[in-house]
Amino acid sequence: MRWHPTSYHEFIQQKFLNDNNLSKTLFLWRFKSNPIVFTNGCFDLLHDGHLELLIKAKQLHGKLIVGINNDASVKRLKGESRPIKNQNSRLLQLAALQMVDGVILFEEDTPLDLIKKIEPDILVKGGDYQIETIVGAKEVMANGGRVEVIPLVEGFSTTNLIQKMK
Repeated sequence: MRWHPTSYHEFIQQKFLNDNNLSKTLFLWRFKSNPIVFTNGCFDLLHDGHLELLIKAKQLHGKLIVGINNDASVKRLKGESRPIKNQNSRLLQLAALQMVDGVILFEEDTPLDLIKKIEPDILVKGGDYQIETIVGAKEVMANGGRVEVIPLVEGFSTTNLIQKMK
């Protein structure tokens, strides 16, 4: 079968979640007994460390939702020179990955409101966090979920990539 851009676009498009389709999508996934796995980040320049985190998150055998900071949020968190890639580009790149089942943008500096809305069964963050410092960990565990900390892949960071490019 030949690849056709329209069908690819539709495949990607169904992964974009927002306030209008989030509840319905979560209901359908849960109805089919799919645990909801959630992680989040800026994902400004997608690198091997990000990919490893997403692969390991998907291996937890659930529907993987990735929360992505919008451009204004990235700028507040990372500085005026960021993001390198705009939110639409970052959403598209993550939605195109096979292991990602859904992507959703959030405008706050932390994903706490989004985590409360999604109520994931598993919250995933990288190894630069401890459970006590992960936003939403307390809420997820209070709902009977769990928090997984995935070890970082040494040598990969967006900041280091930006420095090398300069």
